[in-house]
Amino acid sequence: MAIGRYFAMTAAEIRGCSDLPAGIAWMACHFSPYGTGLSNLPQELPEGSLLILNDRTPIHGHDPDRIAQQLAETIKANHCCALLLDFQRPEQPETAALAQVLAETLPCPTAVSELYAEGLACPVFLPPLPPDVRVETYLSPWQNREVWLEMALEGEVITLTEEGAAVAPLPFREAPEEGFPEPVLHCHYQVQISDTQARFSLWRTKEDLETLLQEAEALGVKCAVGLYQELIAPAR
Repeated sequence: MAIGRYFAMTAAEIRGCSDLPAGIAWMACHFSPYGTGLSNLPQELPEGSLLILNDRTPIHGHDPDRIAQQLAETIKANHCCALLLDFQRPEQPETAALAQVLAETLPCPTAVSELYAEGLACPVFLPPLPPDVRVETYLSPWQNREVWLEMALEGEVITLTEEGAAVAPLPFREAPEEGFPEPVLHCHYQVQISDTQARFSLWRTKEDLETLLQEAEALGVKCAVGLYQELIAPAR
């Protein structure tokens, strides 16, 4: 079975898109800052869409039972294929407790970010593969788990000086226009050397990402989720 691919979109992007991608991920759902439930649940989605719940608003004081009921009703009404819990606040035990309840009770597959994966049997959602790491190496800690992978074009800059190495992010919009392909790492690279440092820029093109996903699929990755704005939306 081919790896499932979903493109996270806002409500405005969905409304304004005349040619929706085959896999949609609703990314606007979060804990309400005013009540004890969820905000921005979708009213209507194409059948088979992915629902994403984030914790940009802290969960403090929210009712887990109400949240579970809201999600179950939304998933059923929209025939969603799965739920992704994009939680990034591991210091909050309430969030971890909710993730466990949802992963064990909802009527569809529920994936959790790697920060919450320990002790759960559900799929684990991994951040984008760094361009200096091989796919097999990146996936090796999760050999006995179903893995979902975030797909992105973000790169990195590695600067070597006498003091050592420093790594900085390279936003995809700032990637060089030309470079050398690196087929093992599924990326492109460029090297700049001066008297005081060596600077290695590594980034992915959409073609690089495609070959990366093909290898990831061969290694058992079941799903990939990325931003519509980054991967599909036409340039402004």
